[in-house]
Amino acid sequence: MKRVHQIISTSLLLFIFLCPVIDASAQEDSFFTVSGSIKDRVTRRPLEYVTITVVDHNIGTVTNTDGEFTLKIPHPTNAVFVECSHIGYYSYRIPVKGENIANVEVTLIAYAAALSDVIIRGWDARHLMQEAVNKIPKNYCASPSQLTGFYRETVQKRRTYINISEAVIDMYKTSYSEGVDRDLVQVIKGRKLLSQKASDTLAVKLLGGPNLSIFVDIVKNPDILLDKETLSNFSFTMEDMTQINGRDQYVISFRPQIIKPYPLYIGKFYIDKESLAFTRAEFKLDMTDRNKASEMILKKKPFGLNFRPEEVSYVVNYQERGGISYLSYIGNEIRFRCDWRRRLFSTNYSIVSEMVVTDVKMQNITAISRRDAFRPNQILNDTVMDFYDEDFWGAYNIIEPTESLESAVNRLKKQQRSN
Repeated sequence: MKRVHQIISTSLLLFIFLCPVIDASAQEDSFFTVSGSIKDRVTRRPLEYVTITVVDHNIGTVTNTDGEFTLKIPHPTNAVFVECSHIGYYSYRIPVKGENIANVEVTLIAYAAALSDVIIRGWDARHLMQEAVNKIPKNYCASPSQLTGFYRETVQKRRTYINISEAVIDMYKTSYSEGVDRDLVQVIKGRKLLSQKASDTLAVKLLGGPNLSIFVDIVKNPDILLDKETLSNFSFTMEDMTQINGRDQYVISFRPQIIKPYPLYIGKFYIDKESLAFTRAEFKLDMTDRNKASEMILKKKPFGLNFRPEEVSYVVNYQERGGISYLSYIGNEIRFRCDWRRRLFSTNYSIVSEMVVTDVKMQNITAISRRDAFRPNQILNDTVMDFYDEDFWGAYNIIEPTESLESAVNRLKKQQRSN
């Protein structure tokens, strides 16, 4: 089994029991806030995971699953526009003047385009993939960078939240030609809420959750999907083109064409038509053999518990700034069923973890020491404090909580106070 599969498996599941410490002072720079919602122009459907960025600056966030966002912008940036961009839609810019803007409603227009005049043959898809891989050194950062991000992981039992953990993280990334061995993540500040109900004592935890930003950066960690040996495991097909961030994208779907001792992936790549940079990847674990999938993602479980994986999926986004593409968002969802032997019914669980890059720094970078780095065998909710302060995040940008998540937070807070 390749080393990458071992890495990914240790960043996924662990079953044990719950419970402190860590904090740091928030940024104190003055800022103004732009908040609102984004919908489809025709259907009025809220659009989730729309990228929200300050034009000509490395500040951003994404919309939540309700299509809502809040973006905090430091006054010294002298921002002029905030841009909203989403796969399959034309981008839209909101003018800003250094003052708070609340409840702005943006409607995006769906992109429709035919394939270019160049005829795309079936065998061209693999060649295009290889060309995009060859251009990684040109299209991605050739020097170390420091990224600030917001990370959240939630666990639901059926439709009820039983675990919410969040953190502001710093990421130190070496050149994209160096791989991920020296990349590190540090938790700056974080908080958690855990269910106090006895029936929720089966605690589902993620190992190394914030390190999602290292190991699932598929361009920098090509062993997952993009090295030459791995590419030979898949068949590739050209799909209809689309647009992301105002730029035309090739869309290439892939699926396993051989059988390995471990499960492979099914998914799509989005490749910028002009630069051949990877802009987005959507992929999920092939569940044809669920025993293989279980062995890959399950680290530990109580005796007598039956575990059945349903889906393990990922989304990885990159955003171009000044001719160089940077990691901007990673999402991961794991759905599975558990039941105890001799019990009639099983219970559905889901874990959702996501990381959005909120700032990028290229100058005066300080490497994270290994002593301070978040380790792959750590669990976030074992290292952060309980929720307590409504203004906990200060000037840090986060992913705005959904209405259902806010309700869950209030419910779990009440549980804590009553215990």
